[in-house]
Amino acid sequence: MRKIEHIGIAVKDIEASNSLFEKLFGEAHYKTEEVESEGVKTSFFQVGPNKIELLEGTNPNSTITKFIERKGEGIHHIAFDVEDIVSEIERLKEEGFTVLNETPKKGADNKLVAFLHPKTSNGVLVELCQDIQP
Repeated sequence: MRKIEHIGIAVKDIEASNSLFEKLFGEAHYKTEEVESEGVKTSFFQVGPNKIELLEGTNPNSTITKFIERKGEGIHHIAFDVEDIVSEIERLKEEGFTVLNETPKKGADNKLVAFLHPKTSNGVLVELCQDIQP
């Protein structure tokens, strides 16, 4: 893992949250994107060298909608940038982590993503991210 890629925050209303975080950071979000396969709408903020991703569920079966129903709004995951997501998944499986999706899938912000089950990482949902090469 090379660095923290972003911190994901689950929100009920992305437009209201964009306004709130714009005031907090003193900057507007730079991108919104919907990932239909995940039932989520995202908004990204650049804060110095770091990114914050806001996530709103777009349907009742979305993992974000279900997360908010159980836990309320707040930090959902920490994403780490990796050079080779496939080899990193294999390495982490060998280390005993449970990978929720062993085949990387397309995520927001032009990334391939995979998640580790929070039960194997002290309650933290970890996302692995690799840039999709053109």
